[in-house]
Amino acid sequence: MTVAPGRYGIWAGGAQLSPELAATIERLGYGAVWIGGSPPADLELPESLLAATDHLVVATGIVNMWGSPAAETATSYRRIAERYPDRFLLGVGIGHPEAVGQYRKPYATIVEYLDELDAGGVPVEGRALAALGPKVLAVARDRTAGAHPYLTTPHHTREARGILGEGPLLAPEQKVVLDTDVERARAIGREKVSNPYLKLTNYRNNLLREGFTEHDLDTASDALVDALAIHGDAATVAAGLTAHLDAGADHVCAQVLVDDGDAYVPALTSLAEALEL
Repeated sequence: MTVAPGRYGIWAGGAQLSPELAATIERLGYGAVWIGGSPPADLELPESLLAATDHLVVATGIVNMWGSPAAETATSYRRIAERYPDRFLLGVGIGHPEAVGQYRKPYATIVEYLDELDAGGVPVEGRALAALGPKVLAVARDRTAGAHPYLTTPHHTREARGILGEGPLLAPEQKVVLDTDVERARAIGREKVSNPYLKLTNYRNNLLREGFTEHDLDTASDALVDALAIHGDAATVAAGLTAHLDAGADHVCAQVLVDDGDAYVPALTSLAEALEL
């Protein structure tokens, strides 16, 4: 692939991101920023982040196929790719039945959407697919630059690499809390993990495949929260991110959770130092 996000990136919701924050993420040494929260097909936010930075890769994690028509998304992609070659990765995904009223035939919809992106001039190497289960991971392998799994563990990363094989990008998201107070850190992680993710069928099914139980999911057990929102000092969190790379990921994007917005950039800074960026 021509887009090179490096080994570590930052995942953040679109409402949280700004050109100034993107510039800070780049200055700290992260290779990419991933925009969550289903950015719209006009792709204006990723373009603004690219304009504010020099070499940072910007990726969408993810553009929702139900809400963003493929033809419009492709037009926006071509605009950005021309202005910022090799710096934008279009992550797309199917979303969740609980959040999308017209959710139907998800597998067929994914294939049709990728067909439309082909017709719209979005190259395979310029796009990635949100993928959890084996069937969609295989589509990511065959039809895109690779997979962007969300709410997973290194166990899933290892399984995903086995399906993708060598070559395709594997870029999982990992929530982290830089806090050595276990109960406080778990509370931050549990709140983020529980609502809405543990209420969504696709995530629940994937976590059950990973070996967690219905009780873990229904209670947001300590074991589940500790796996999905790694916590501790910066060195501990850095080791948790690196575990994904050891399991076969090419790139891991950290979603840094804080209970005070003023603590966000200091947390990014501490993590960058621990990762030796």
